[in-house]
Amino acid sequence: MTAVALLAAGRGLRFGGEQPKQLMALHGRPLISYALGTLAATGLSPALCVVSDDRVAGVVPAGIDVLRNDTPDRGIASSLQVALRALLPRAEIDSVVVGLADQPLVGAEAYRRVAAADDWLAVATYRGVNGNPVKIARPLWDAALTLEGDEGARVLVREHGAAKVVCDDTGDPTDIDTPEALAALERTWRSQTASE
Repeated sequence: MTAVALLAAGRGLRFGGEQPKQLMALHGRPLISYALGTLAATGLSPALCVVSDDRVAGVVPAGIDVLRNDTPDRGIASSLQVALRALLPRAEIDSVVVGLADQPLVGAEAYRRVAAADDWLAVATYRGVNGNPVKIARPLWDAALTLEGDEGARVLVREHGAAKVVCDDTGDPTDIDTPEALAALERTWRSQTASE
């Protein structure tokens, strides 16, 4: 069985302000809502969302389990480890597919393709570049639990190699890391809506 996890505990320091980046509005909805909708649409179960802010937890819909990362300052690796520790006791789960909350255009099909890869480690690629989501099978969880900082699964991919799963036609891996990136995507969507 393959689980799916969304990492949403980052503090979004480059955004500034009091509101978590995950709750910034994109086309009238919280940024995280797009990734949460994708998670629900994957058909993978259980579905987990790792948060560090109660306000973010408050927008996670029923059917997705909320996990708390109390040390988000330790980087994305700490959020991945929160998800893995929650899954460890569940022997029926042999892998997890992991995505990020600030990539609203990654599609559910990317998660499904990566989940279906017959490898311990698999990564979605877009135009030949590694992206998200990433599948991590149970035999690599011990290694993942030793990761530190903001690299997360990228370290595993470098050290162990990974199956590359082409996901060009499933969505877009754009990260929304700054207010400028959010504004650019909003402008793109508005122009597309206006032309329809």
